[in-house]
Amino acid sequence: MYAIAPTFDIDHSPEWGSDRLDLDAYLRRIGYEGVRDNSLKTLQQVHQAHMSTIPFENVDIAVGRTVSLDIAELERKLVRSGRGGYCYETNLLFAAALDRLGFPVMRMLSRIREGDTRRRFRSHTSLLVRTADEPDTVWLADPGYGYAGLIEPIPLRDGAHATVGAWSWELGVDVDDGHWVLRSQDGEGRWSDLYAFRPERQYEVDYRAAHYVSSTRPGSPFVNRLVAQRGSETVRHRLRNDVLVTDHPDGRTERAVLAPDEVVAALREKFGLTLTDEDVSLLLGFLQRGESAAAC
Repeated sequence: MYAIAPTFDIDHSPEWGSDRLDLDAYLRRIGYEGVRDNSLKTLQQVHQAHMSTIPFENVDIAVGRTVSLDIAELERKLVRSGRGGYCYETNLLFAAALDRLGFPVMRMLSRIREGDTRRRFRSHTSLLVRTADEPDTVWLADPGYGYAGLIEPIPLRDGAHATVGAWSWELGVDVDDGHWVLRSQDGEGRWSDLYAFRPERQYEVDYRAAHYVSSTRPGSPFVNRLVAQRGSETVRHRLRNDVLVTDHPDGRTERAVLAPDEVVAALREKFGLTLTDEDVSLLLGFLQRGESAAAC
């Protein structure tokens, strides 16, 4: 079994470009006006503010654009242009902000499960973080997972449990392979695995390879399909191409099939995206091609 509290320090490596992040602009983007320190309270508040403001979305990948993980491009897109991103984009931006605030951060790659028992390649990014006021505790942080992701960090402890608003999560160790597993509880009280990981530091080259596969490989869940997700304390939204699913804490699920212009409206209104005229034109073309293929 891996150590409960892996050792790691503040990552001063220039490969992440954290020193180039405009921290003031990032904090304005997420609406954070609190203390700028490396305490647990700050970690919790910045995590929640990031998740509630910067949604999971793959619009650029869906319409055929190349997506960059360079910090300048992440800042341009997610901070200054009012967009979201998929996990590599949003969690690496979040990690850079934590670097600037003085938190020790370990960047990891995790294996998505989503209730499936198959072993998948490591395609999701998540973070381990330490705080100054609780140095003996390591926290799993992940504002970039999507609709069912953590709203606040959870301690890296077997049996740890967290509840925020209407939703709950738990963290444990898979006795079969030693992976840590994050699980989420739905509105009907059922638990399901979200993803599994081992506390192993990954480097920029590891992310470059995983990102290339996830954003370009035919068969990737993000290639040739539109995905947007957003979760809050009271509701969870999931969009896949033209189907919008809304989950409520009482177990109710609403499903709606949207027309192309309604998809654009949902991205703006439900997911909070700022879309340019070019974005809209490319999205409508993508959705209309999907309609034509479905009709064949």
